[in-house]
Amino acid sequence: MSLIKDVKAKAVDGLLAAGKKAIASAPDAWMPGAHPDPLAEHRNGLVGAAISRVDGPEKVQGLARFAAEIPLEGMLYAAVLFSTIPRGRIAALDTSAARSSPGVVFVMTHENAPRLKTLPPFTKNLHSAAADDVPVMQDDRIRWNGQPVAVVLAETQEQADHALSLLHPAYEPEPASTSFADARARGVEVGNFMGLLKDEVGDAEAALSAAAVHVDAVYSTPRQNHNALELHAVTVAWDGDELLVHDATQKLAHTAWSLAHAFDVKREQVRVLSPYVGGGFGGKSLWQHQILAAAASRAVGRPVRLVLSREGVYRVVGGRTLTEQRVAIGAASDGRFEALIHTGVAAMGQHNNMPEPFINPARSMYAAGAFHLEVDTVRLDMVANTFMRGPGEAMGTFALESAIDELAVKLKIDPIELRLRNEPEREPISGLPFSTRQVKRVFKDGAERFGWQHRHPTPGQRREGEWLIGMGVAAGSYPYTRMPGGAARITLRNDGHARVEIGGQEMGMGTATVHAQVVAARLGLPMSQVVVHYGDSSLPGTVMAVGSQQTAAFGAAIASAHSALVQKLLKLVKADSPLHGLGVGEVEGLDEGLVAIGDRSRRETYRSILTQSERSEVTVEAAAPLPLEFLHWAMHSHAALFCEVKVSAVTGETRVTRFLGSFDCGRILNAKTAASQLRGGIIMGLGLALMEETQFDERTGRIVNASLSEYHVPVHLDVPPIDVIWTDIADPHAPMGAHGIGELGITGTTAAVANAIYNATGRRCRSLPMTLDKVLDKVPGGL
Repeated sequence: MSLIKDVKAKAVDGLLAAGKKAIASAPDAWMPGAHPDPLAEHRNGLVGAAISRVDGPEKVQGLARFAAEIPLEGMLYAAVLFSTIPRGRIAALDTSAARSSPGVVFVMTHENAPRLKTLPPFTKNLHSAAADDVPVMQDDRIRWNGQPVAVVLAETQEQADHALSLLHPAYEPEPASTSFADARARGVEVGNFMGLLKDEVGDAEAALSAAAVHVDAVYSTPRQNHNALELHAVTVAWDGDELLVHDATQKLAHTAWSLAHAFDVKREQVRVLSPYVGGGFGGKSLWQHQILAAAASRAVGRPVRLVLSREGVYRVVGGRTLTEQRVAIGAASDGRFEALIHTGVAAMGQHNNMPEPFINPARSMYAAGAFHLEVDTVRLDMVANTFMRGPGEAMGTFALESAIDELAVKLKIDPIELRLRNEPEREPISGLPFSTRQVKRVFKDGAERFGWQHRHPTPGQRREGEWLIGMGVAAGSYPYTRMPGGAARITLRNDGHARVEIGGQEMGMGTATVHAQVVAARLGLPMSQVVVHYGDSSLPGTVMAVGSQQTAAFGAAIASAHSALVQKLLKLVKADSPLHGLGVGEVEGLDEGLVAIGDRSRRETYRSILTQSERSEVTVEAAAPLPLEFLHWAMHSHAALFCEVKVSAVTGETRVTRFLGSFDCGRILNAKTAASQLRGGIIMGLGLALMEETQFDERTGRIVNASLSEYHVPVHLDVPPIDVIWTDIADPHAPMGAHGIGELGITGTTAAVANAIYNATGRRCRSLPMTLDKVLDKVPGGL
């Protein structure tokens, strides 16, 4: 346990050092996959089944209470005022009119806010959920256009909103860095996010120059903002030095730690409840609004509810940053890559460290004779950018997979065949063997199902009236991840019911459903007899729902807890029990009891074991083993994305008419929720491809389309039929044989759309979103 605690406090380098030390002392004990999880191939009708989410009835009946729906006695409502300059200071802020407005109880500014400790960002302290290290309302400094400068508390939301309109701060502006081009001209730094974002193998530029065929192009991607259905909201109440927080967060335990740090109380004095999160794709983290609500509540001694408006989300909550990427590939005449260069620049805020790691796909997807991969960064006066579904991979695959399509055209090779000719035997940069890799299969299965053989390799050959029709393909990849900190508690009652407790988050992906399936399968119980409790920072485990890793992190912990539970039950059996003398690895759960593997006549029910030992229930808690699988294997999920588009030759409008995703992501635990997650990723990818763009005014540093009327996301009529298929081949080195899937669907989707547009029109779009003006390319007369 001490090793686990040490690892949790370290970044990846610390994990590797601790892991190597552990392996050196006991190599056999620390070999992940030496004994694959039996659940990986377990086929009992539960694991892999298409089961509806267990929280579905509560949600459709309106019984599920979200953070903004928790009633507390004496609660006040908050409204937040945001700055309108990117850099400077507050020169004056008269609050008298707001304070005398009807219903107003308190107006909080930097002059009267409680004194708080500044939080470290999560990149510097793995306990933290904070995106930046900006002091929250502790001074008169303005650090970005949209920073909160005042909070009004009133008896109703309407009264708070009205009083807010009476505040008119005066500012002293200072020169600000808001131009990406100007910042880049002043110089860049190599990005560092859990490791240096730079890899060099051989002399890639020389190999590129010597290559028989090459492509060399620049691809740009814009800022994009989070727009979860549920607005960011928090309801808080203090009881002395104890803080209760109802939040919408995907970083439950980390939010509790961060608030305790900010208010200088013990971690145990902060409890965060978040049983339901109405969408979270990296943005439901700790921002200033939670701290402001807790500070205001402490100042007045009453509970406070703070719900960011849709505009407020754009002002306070970071999104995906902009990038400019160069991809250059040199190939032999047969298509073998001799050089792969993927470099570029990403913007970051002044007070955070989240370089968009767009080179990640190029690190693992293709073999090449030489590599140069590098992410450089510049800093701007803007809200801290953060994770957004598929950070790095979503934007990186757009550039990389578009360039490969361009190379296929030059070589006159089918783009699927070109990709398969450059399949690596090992992960190119690390040299590690792949734990499992079914890339050839996902392309073969996808091509057959989509009808790839009907694609015409020459652009512009298919037409229906004004509509040009094209087909495109791209590869996708996302790493398997499992963070340390997973823990679980299982309680088994003598009536055959089980309760599972994990400090996890549910954002609509089916956390409780999948783990109920897994526990029921391990114990041999009907799923109806298993209940999963989550969404409470007092429960075991400190795992963020980020990186598509929560299922693996808690799944590994549940496996450990199950093993401990079986061991405890076997110690309780009587001498005349059929199970007497058997060990953990010699029994399995079946028909509400334990049975000897290979001899089903030796069995005893849980009811019998517990009743005879005069126990009504038994409880165990266990931590997941260290994620040392990363020391042995390169672990990734893979995808082949197929897209068909229709492009108007008159207007340049693009309509996606068909889409298919073929996936290799380990064992599928729930076919229904998996299909939903993969389709959701694809839909988000279609939005990135064709419409999503945060309009950032570089003169003022202000986001100007801060609403869903001007920031466009896909709606029902924008989304075509989406087919998803998968290999369902278990990874023997992963818990349950499964990989995360929440972010896999978005990777490669934008490139598949871009490549389909090229096949339809002959126009190559290298800048997102691919709006009609870019497709027309400003050529008079249309296409």
